[in-house]
Amino acid sequence: MTLRPLFTATAVFLAVLPLATAAQEPSTGVVLGGTYSVQGDIVYHTAGGQEMTLDLYTPSNVEGPVPVLVYYHGGGWVIGDRTGASLLLLPYLEQGFAVANVSYRLEDDALAPAAVVDALCALRFIGRMGAQAGIDPTRIVTSGHSAGGHLSMIVAMLPQDSGYARECTTVPELFDNEMADVRPAAVVNWYGITDVNDLLDGPHRQMYAVQWIGGLHNGDEVARSVSPLTYVREGLPAVITIHGDADNVVPHEHGTRMKAALDEVGVPNELITVPGGGHGGFSVEQDVGHYAAIWAFLEKHGVIP
Repeated sequence: MTLRPLFTATAVFLAVLPLATAAQEPSTGVVLGGTYSVQGDIVYHTAGGQEMTLDLYTPSNVEGPVPVLVYYHGGGWVIGDRTGASLLLLPYLEQGFAVANVSYRLEDDALAPAAVVDALCALRFIGRMGAQAGIDPTRIVTSGHSAGGHLSMIVAMLPQDSGYARECTTVPELFDNEMADVRPAAVVNWYGITDVNDLLDGPHRQMYAVQWIGGLHNGDEVARSVSPLTYVREGLPAVITIHGDADNVVPHEHGTRMKAALDEVGVPNELITVPGGGHGGFSVEQDVGHYAAIWAFLEKHGVIP
C-alpha cells in the first residue's frame, strides 16, 4: 500500500472553504481544487420524519466506487457541530475516501437515544446512496471522537432488528430498501464512550452524560441500550481504538473493557494506548503514528487496497 502524505495545500483549502460555500448553495455540489466534489447540507430523515443534514465529500478524479468515512462529531452529545470537524477529515480525503460529515440531534433538542437513532439513520442513508454517489457501501468506515466515537461504535453494533434500527425503517428513503441494513466494514474509535451507565454515577460520573440521559424515568435502561458494550457479539465489524491512558473525560478503562469484550468473542480489534495521553490533544508525531496504524488496520480488513 502506498501512503499519501497526511496533508496538502489543496486539502487545507478544502477544509476551510467547502462548508461556507455549501451553505450558500445547499442543493448543489461544488468542485474545489479540482480534487473533491462537495455537497453541503444534504437532508436525511430520522425518526418521525425529522430532517437533519450532512456534508458529502467525494473524489472528483477517481473512477469507480470508493470507500466512505461516516464521521460523527464529538461534544458529549450536548455541544458541537459538524463544521468544527473539518480538519479531522483531511487524512481520509488524502487517502482517497469519500467522507460524510454528519449532524445529529443534541441534548437541547432531544435527550437520549435521539443521537443514536439519527446516527443510524444517517449511516443507512449513506448506504442507500451507494454507487450513485460514487461510494462503495460495502466499504463504509464509521468514526468519531469522544461522543462521536461512541456513535461510530453503536451504529456498527446495534442488531438490525433492534428498536432503534426499526425507527429508521419508517424513514421514506429507507423503507423497504435493500441497503437499509447497511453495516460498516470497520470502526475507527477515538476515545469513545463504551458504557454510558458508568458515567452517570460513581467515580467516573460526567455531567455531559447526566445531561444526555436527563430526567428519563428509565434512564439506566436507556443508558444500557445505547452502550456499545451491551451489544458485543461474534461477527461485528473490526474496531480500532485510540485512547489516552490519562483521559479524565472518558476513562481509558472504556477502551480496555471494549478490547477485552471483543477479544472474548473473536472480533478483530486493536487498542492503541497513548501513554500519558488525555482526552485528545495528541502531538503531531503521535497522530502520524496513529494514522499509519489506522491505514494498516483498514488495509488488513479489506477496506483499502
